[in-house]
Amino acid sequence: MEYLYAILPWVLIFGIFWFFLIRPQQKQKKEHQNMLDNLSIGDKIVTIGGIKGKIIKIKDSNVRVRVSSNVDIDFVKNAVSRVEEKSSSKNDEDTEETKKDKE
Repeated sequence: MEYLYAILPWVLIFGIFWFFLIRPQQKQKKEHQNMLDNLSIGDKIVTIGGIKGKIIKIKDSNVRVRVSSNVDIDFVKNAVSRVEEKSSSKNDEDTEETKKDKE
């Protein structure tokens, strides 16, 4: 019985850590992965470095982002922090380069 009273506080501490720290972090990671899987051409994004731009090409684990006219940067998908604005459709506002890449 004494062992039960000695272990019970540790079990409670672990339970509190699980519900307040571990579970929310796992949920956030799952939502971020879902966001990365649903990226599409034309989405306006922000990277973890704070660079804003529009996705013009998606290839495997890389994303090409247009940050200014004639300035494109390639990023790893995991570098995308958030999507600021989803494109209305995949073909909306395709650039000439994107059309060439599709052919």
